[in-house]
Amino acid sequence: MPRVDSSELPPTPNTQQPGSLAGVDAEIELHPRPNPQLPQTFEGEGGGVLGVDRNDFHPEPRIPNSRVPRVDSSDLHPKPNTQPPEDHRLKSMLLSAKIERAVLSPGMRRDQPGRYARIILRLPHERLAVTATVARSDARNIDSLFSSALLWFNRLLSRPQRPPIEKLLVVVEPNTLEAARQRHVLLRESLRQRIELWEIDDDWEQTHPARAIERKALWKKRLTRFPPVTEAETSERAQQIVSQAPQAIDIVNSRHGQTLRYHGLPFVRLRRVMTSDRVWFGIEGSRRRALDEYHERDWAKLFADLQSYRHEDCRDRRHWLYRSAGEAWLESMLRRDITKLDPGLIIAPLHAQFRTSHGGPTGARPIDLLALRHDGRLVVIELKVNEDREHVFQGVDYWRRVEAHRRRGHISTAKLFGDREISDESPLVYLVAPTLRFHTSFRTLAKMIAPDVEIYRFDINEDWRSGVRAVRRERVNA
Repeated sequence: MPRVDSSELPPTPNTQQPGSLAGVDAEIELHPRPNPQLPQTFEGEGGGVLGVDRNDFHPEPRIPNSRVPRVDSSDLHPKPNTQPPEDHRLKSMLLSAKIERAVLSPGMRRDQPGRYARIILRLPHERLAVTATVARSDARNIDSLFSSALLWFNRLLSRPQRPPIEKLLVVVEPNTLEAARQRHVLLRESLRQRIELWEIDDDWEQTHPARAIERKALWKKRLTRFPPVTEAETSERAQQIVSQAPQAIDIVNSRHGQTLRYHGLPFVRLRRVMTSDRVWFGIEGSRRRALDEYHERDWAKLFADLQSYRHEDCRDRRHWLYRSAGEAWLESMLRRDITKLDPGLIIAPLHAQFRTSHGGPTGARPIDLLALRHDGRLVVIELKVNEDREHVFQGVDYWRRVEAHRRRGHISTAKLFGDREISDESPLVYLVAPTLRFHTSFRTLAKMIAPDVEIYRFDINEDWRSGVRAVRRERVNA
């Protein structure tokens, strides 16, 4: 049978619905060919426009075009007095867009796909970048989405392809929209103008633009006041246990009792029941036992293991008790003397695992350390002992929550720091990790945050278990 040249065939009419991106162009570039006329190197510090390391580049698996969310055709036509003209213009442009590329982000391993779709739409005179999660998610994962999206967008900006990519569309679910707006509004103004949030419906069928918020909207949300700080009484039973290793054991108070930690690792829990104290022991993941005469042998073995392996001079550095809960271990050391990190901080009071709210739809997590400087300025401290790409956005989210309460006077009213005066300035953010344990993208992401959120990087010594020393302090988003 003779071979027919595809260029001689008549064009195939478009039979798809006008509201579907697949109907615009269903072709996906499965194996893009490099353009020999374009340079294959990347300019700038670390190999990217904003300092992205070349090691960040990984092969990206392709995804089928059927997984791309459909844009509602009714939203592509202007509706008077409902949305800004820019939204109308973008929706109209999507009618003429074709999918140039659709892939998945890299996974935890090189042979595994990631959680986020990365789509490039080609328009007549420009291209658009679109990213979204490909599975159900919640607000606790919004830092991961933003970190992944911004690093990808930064790499796209470093590629001298024409037409250029000018905008990034971040598609989020309704239950993560509020958290996404809170991160979006704290980006640098020049970057924030190039990123738009879109919302996908619960059925994952239609998308529409989500209106961004202004910074002042962060401070209008109604917040619950902190309860007054009261000195918790340490029970006699807890004092007896602490006396066995006072340099290693600390006490964390909660609403329902106390938790004893051995170098940050919880191993004893005390609860007040009526007029007596009930005590349980056990490491997370193991069965808890009552601390009584029937379990004295188990208690003695656990305590001996902690003394042998949960120690800075442990010979077996691969033992689970030595490697687990590293951040809690570092936190427990700084709780004893926070001035080792910054001499300008007051030693006490110092609030560890501080909660500004109890969970909720935005996935609020406890702050590692909330401290106060001698000049009255609040400090939010986020600790890491291993590489974590979300380090920056976690610290920024904690800053937002503390600043919202500070503006309302909740911190002063609750006397979190006694009678000390709280400065009328926004908090500082200290991001702390061993020198070689900062993520390679840390500096790139930090420079994307608005400069009025003052972020400082604190490098500590690698052998911090033997004693914390601040090796370097640097402002990273001035």
